[in-house]
Amino acid sequence: MGTAHGFRFEEHADGSVRITHHGRPAAVLRGSRAGEFRAEVTAGDPQQVMARWTGNYRRGNERTARDHPRNRRRR
Repeated sequence: MGTAHGFRFEEHADGSVRITHHGRPAAVLRGSRAGEFRAEVTAGDPQQVMARWTGNYRRGNERTARDHPRNRRRR
């Protein structure tokens, strides 16, 4: 599985956290979710944590699923 990259996060004065991916907004976390995110990002790999929180990550099975007989087009 590839590694995540291109994620950044900014903490704001109101306690919210804004996550961007390659400069584009990916998520804004507020309240308790922002606190959970901060705890997780300090404990683990920040890029992987941000990828998981934004839902922007690959599972490695896209090609396999595309080639499955059920997903092939009938000709």
